[in-house]
Amino acid sequence: MEGHAANGVACVLEGGGYRGVFTAGVLDVLMERGATDFASVWGVSAGALAATSLRSRQIGRTIRIMLAFRDDKRLMSFFSLATTGNIAGGDFLYHKVQEELDPCDTQAFNQSTMRMFAVASDVVFGTPSYLEVRSLPDDVEKIRASSSLPLVSTAVEIDGYRYLDGGTTDSVPVEVALGLPGAPTIEGYVPASRALVVLTRQRDYVKGQQLERMAVLSRRYKEYPLYVEALQTRARRYMEQRERIWELEREGRALVLLPDEPVAVSTTEHDGGPLLDLYLKGRRAAEQRIDEILEFIK
Repeated sequence: MEGHAANGVACVLEGGGYRGVFTAGVLDVLMERGATDFASVWGVSAGALAATSLRSRQIGRTIRIMLAFRDDKRLMSFFSLATTGNIAGGDFLYHKVQEELDPCDTQAFNQSTMRMFAVASDVVFGTPSYLEVRSLPDDVEKIRASSSLPLVSTAVEIDGYRYLDGGTTDSVPVEVALGLPGAPTIEGYVPASRALVVLTRQRDYVKGQQLERMAVLSRRYKEYPLYVEALQTRARRYMEQRERIWELEREGRALVLLPDEPVAVSTTEHDGGPLLDLYLKGRRAAEQRIDEILEFIK
């Protein structure tokens, strides 16, 4: 069984649907080079799925799933939305794939001492929840909650709470991972000293508000005014968060890996070419800085 990293480095993974194949490329290189001595990993939406393969040490699993099932209408499609209420087929992705078709190595996952947190949004309070994924398959619904996009997913209920996609309230949970002033605290969690951050948008990206605006206009969440407020303010908070990440990068507390140009893959991408190209870009981003990453972690 592995030990906690002596210097307490956190790995923080942004979401983004199929943009997560960039993250998969980064993490596969880290696993191949043994650069995985993280005390904790924090995943949002697709980042939570990638975090699962990191903790179970399954090189290639994330991109393999994306490529193998990209055109399966049960995985990510409007057919799934129409028939299940979820654009990402919950039972198919989190049970059929996770347990049978390309199973997670649950023994390796459950033996790891790397703590894993999946970020979800509490629909009632409009605040982020940091759900610790301690074991699989028991905690798979926490990963599902983190990945349930507003408007195109049903809320996931866990222990009486209703959750949707974590990106609405905390897209890149670096503040809580580092225990920065004003960040929420988690009982029993000792903040990391530094964080390796993987983003899925290029450095000059400016966030729009299309999905959030549609969710508000739909009035689907009119009974949850605090969540509606979180949707309305997401773009501003996200851009402010990115500025804090650049500050941490300048201070040497964050090492940031991200695409060097706009990512073209769509939310329901079915063409394997763009997905494989983005995965390779993630690999190159990690390979070009691998010595720096190894030094940062160790």
